[in-house]
Amino acid sequence: MKQIMEKHGFICDMDGVIYHGDKILDGVKEFVTWLIDNDKKFVFLTNSPEKTPHELSMKLARMGLDVHADHFYTSAMATAAFLAAQKPECTAYVIGEAALSKALYDQGIYMNDVNPDYVVVGETRSYNFEKIEKAIDLVRKGAKLIGTNPDITGPTEKGIMPATGSLVAPIEISTGKKAYFIGKPNPLMLRHGLRKLGCHSGDIAFVGDRMDTDIIAGIESNVDTVLVLSGVTSLEDIDNFPYKPKYILNNVGEILIRE
Repeated sequence: MKQIMEKHGFICDMDGVIYHGDKILDGVKEFVTWLIDNDKKFVFLTNSPEKTPHELSMKLARMGLDVHADHFYTSAMATAAFLAAQKPECTAYVIGEAALSKALYDQGIYMNDVNPDYVVVGETRSYNFEKIEKAIDLVRKGAKLIGTNPDITGPTEKGIMPATGSLVAPIEISTGKKAYFIGKPNPLMLRHGLRKLGCHSGDIAFVGDRMDTDIIAGIESNVDTVLVLSGVTSLEDIDNFPYKPKYILNNVGEILIRE
């Protein structure tokens, strides 16, 4: 484990690694304290576009974990950065929560429901048929379809619920156009995290709980991967994939136990 301890920076997934629902997972407080005490660079990366970094910081504070908003990076932020790089000062029709719209505004991307350059879809509780109809019409007229993340489902306090991949599907089927998804496993997401930390890929460890998003994104970004079994993946599941993580731990706290 010495190789992990000597890393300059850490990129960590959130749900299943840091918390589950409204509960901090075992070993997380000790791990975060160690990161801060040892001047490690770190960022919490999430495929969810529903909350701003400040809101995520407040969520962890309610769980007893003090992490500044600067340490968070979301798929909404990655999506906004991607669109700004592709077409500066573009416009978008957005199906998503306020955090997604804010991320776009912060990158100089403004709302347009008449002739937008993009239709952008993220997780939202305000999804309805009228918005689907509008999105379909705009994509048929030439707007490019973007999804903040490809997740079909995601965990919530109420159980497993539809995520962005499911919300985008009716638009794809009706228009015959495939969306481009920004979040993991797209390595773009992880590379944004690397740039935020200002570290080379060889100096980073990526900690995640999903083989199909976290671990494959790390492998494709040439980053050492740490799979924790505190989320959705069990030890038996690993053999179902044609690739494997570099390290396997029960939870992030084991990094310190094995120091």
